[in-house]
Amino acid sequence: MNKKKPWYDYLWIYTPVYLCLGMFNILFAWLGMIEFIVPLMISIFGGGKLFCNRYCGRGQLFDLLGNKLKLSRHQAPPKFLTSLWFRYGFLTFFMTMFILMILSSVQVFSGTQNLKEVVTILWTFKVPWQFAYHGTNYSMGIAQFAFGMYSIMLTSSLLGFITMLLYKPRSWCVYCPMGTMTQTICKLKKGGTSHGDAS
Repeated sequence: MNKKKPWYDYLWIYTPVYLCLGMFNILFAWLGMIEFIVPLMISIFGGGKLFCNRYCGRGQLFDLLGNKLKLSRHQAPPKFLTSLWFRYGFLTFFMTMFILMILSSVQVFSGTQNLKEVVTILWTFKVPWQFAYHGTNYSMGIAQFAFGMYSIMLTSSLLGFITMLLYKPRSWCVYCPMGTMTQTICKLKKGGTSHGDAS
């Protein structure tokens, strides 16, 4: 008799559904804040890297694509990806982009900047995304934040997909900014070490 899978084994569905919803209506991109808030809350309140190891739908998706569908080359990621300087450098860059996204949204809130209906892929390529914006009853700053959040989520998914293809399925996990942040919280709280899963 097959053992029934726990509910969290199906969280891989979250990433493709999220990306599809963002194409239908950009305001759904606010759901991306779940992947910012929940891992931090779990780590802060004693759960360590439980989110990364059990509840991260993106990690599950890369594992499914790489192992079940055999899309991964199963090569060890280059050493620089796992190095402290790269991981914390990438985290710093990522957080800088996040702060700039917030500042841009604030400017739209205050009326000093017009709404930019674009999604920026890899923080470089601006793609028109007007088809996904259908207006809002609130400030257009809400929509601007959504465009920025979707850009971050799409870019990180693409980076994870590329490293999944080239290396081990969950190579994204070794340099994921949220993984680095939760690991840092674990070190500060317990004085121990924990590592991202790149299996």
